[in-house]
Amino acid sequence: MVFEVSERTSNLIREEIELAKTEVSEKVTTLARGSAVGIAAGVFAFLALILLMNAFALGVSSLFGWGYWAGYLLEGVIFILIAAGAGYFAYNSFEKTGAPIPTEAIEEAQKTKALLTPGDESS
Repeated sequence: MVFEVSERTSNLIREEIELAKTEVSEKVTTLARGSAVGIAAGVFAFLALILLMNAFALGVSSLFGWGYWAGYLLEGVIFILIAAGAGYFAYNSFEKTGAPIPTEAIEEAQKTKALLTPGDESS
């Protein structure tokens, strides 16, 4: 009987460790996706700045009869708004996920400890 209890306890601990690994893996994957989207947003903003800056600024300034500086100013404001939107999305990805802590596994381990600790009737 002692051997059976020991074996079940060992299996339970292994399963809790596996649960913790799975939970951390899921959270890290979500954080990685948010990071990748944030990086991609930065790359696209940079490429757009390089490729379209002159054409947009000069086109707007000639369309409205403004000086070149006004076209560049308008362009800069638009790019800042795009970058702010991408940064907000990346920030929300990190906020929703939180730290990669296996909370479910920790709760289960605490319950198991309470069950296995003799004389502890507080739970």
